[in-house]
Amino acid sequence: MTTETLPETLPETETPAPVVLPEEGSQQQTAYMPLYKVIMWDDNVTTMEFVIRMLVRVFDKDHLTAEKMMLEVHLTGASHVDTLPLERAEFKTQQVHMAAGWENYPFKCSIESL
Repeated sequence: MTTETLPETLPETETPAPVVLPEEGSQQQTAYMPLYKVIMWDDNVTTMEFVIRMLVRVFDKDHLTAEKMMLEVHLTGASHVDTLPLERAEFKTQQVHMAAGWENYPFKCSIESL
């Protein structure tokens, strides 16, 4: 009776997937999510400090930029504070409205398409 020895490594049973290269001269198109503007509106009740705090905490602005944006809201009645995909714009607007409600401010943000 003879014994058969197995090879050290097994042969590969799967063949690698073929690499598909784009045709020469073809252009690849990348789909982007549409962007929306978040607008902050002035009112006579909400404090300037609250507006700055929202710009820093919710919209990730540095303090100096937040002060400039707050002054624009105060002096012109509104300011475009960020440009985001719709879902993010809605989420951040909701965060501002909830914080304003907790502090009994009538402060509002709105979303507009570009």
